[in-house]
Amino acid sequence: MSDRRVVITGMGVVCPLGNNVDQFWNRLLAGESGIAPIQRFDVSEFDVTIGGECTEFTPEPVVDKRSAKRLDRFAQFAMVAADEAFRQAGFEPGKLPDPDRVGVITGTGIGGIFELEEQHSRLESKGPSKVSAFTIPKLMSNAGSGNISIHYGARGPSTAVGTACASATNAMGDALAAIRRGDVDACLTGGSEAALTPLGLAAFASMKALSTRNDDPTRASRPFDKDRDGFVMGEGAGMVVFEEYEHAKKRGANIICEVLGFGTSADAYHITQPMETGAGAAAAMKRAMKDARINPEQMVHINAHGTSTPLGDVAETVAIKSVYGDHAKNIRITSTKSSIGHLLGASGGVEIAATALAMVNGVIPPTINLDNQDPQCDLNYTPNTAQDARVPVAMCNSFGFGGHNACVILGLID
Repeated sequence: MSDRRVVITGMGVVCPLGNNVDQFWNRLLAGESGIAPIQRFDVSEFDVTIGGECTEFTPEPVVDKRSAKRLDRFAQFAMVAADEAFRQAGFEPGKLPDPDRVGVITGTGIGGIFELEEQHSRLESKGPSKVSAFTIPKLMSNAGSGNISIHYGARGPSTAVGTACASATNAMGDALAAIRRGDVDACLTGGSEAALTPLGLAAFASMKALSTRNDDPTRASRPFDKDRDGFVMGEGAGMVVFEEYEHAKKRGANIICEVLGFGTSADAYHITQPMETGAGAAAAMKRAMKDARINPEQMVHINAHGTSTPLGDVAETVAIKSVYGDHAKNIRITSTKSSIGHLLGASGGVEIAATALAMVNGVIPPTINLDNQDPQCDLNYTPNTAQDARVPVAMCNSFGFGGHNACVILGLID
């Protein structure tokens, strides 16, 4: 492993609990829910009518109205979250100290599905000549990273990662490796997603993956609870600035925490279902700990993938116990998705911010709606109320369709 240490110097969030980090964190700690009846399109004929929408989101002033029309909603989310993260890190558009040494590596599970739906409808109703010339630039999965690079003038590596719900976390693994190799000194990374569209909602509902608790939306996402019945779709973006430690110190940046390690694996089992044994997830956790050079007993907090699905929550619990043994019962676990739903490819970006904030503030956010804990999920998931705790080491888990597993471990700077 390289001796180049990597730290986080900036964070940005757009999610159903708010359009910046402070809004998100304060409402998360308060145990609020961002899940509500869907407003942006007619759901009267849908089996699922609830979701985590970013109802108060606007791309301005980061993106002006004219430019916003050329960006799918997922890319708009990416731009706004990236702007908050870059500015918190002390970087401004067009004023990077060394543009060739700054990269942008982001993830999305689905990309510009809203634009795809809109232009397909236009093709069917008005003919091929009426399809927008901006269709491809708007729907392509690298539109987020590409537009961020252009806006900031970042000329380092600019790539997009697509590993379903592990996309943002796999992107962070790539960013960590790029800095350790010496390719760049700083990298904007994370993920964005805006798949809460008619087609997206209908497709996930057809898979029977979603909660149908339409009459009680704020209580629909209930990870590790015996009465959970599926995940709730959300949307948004979470971006962080990874930076080489000495580079950050030299320019006087505010260092939030250190990125200690990363691990990834594949289940090689099923395209949508997790392994019941949790072996693939466990392998990613073990690799992350090896990379971070820590022992199982050092782990204090895990921001779980915790989607509120019957199979997934049990599999993750089994994986955690297989990795941490008797120490698993001492780990403070939480699922951010209980409050904001599942942001798919963006989830790891938002959840890494929650993990870092838990460390620096010494408080574990709650897993809300955990009223009747599943006997098969028998660990400490921080039920319903935030808990004070010193958190020197924490991990963030992301597991995606396709059997993709990715974990990032953070540590406080002494």
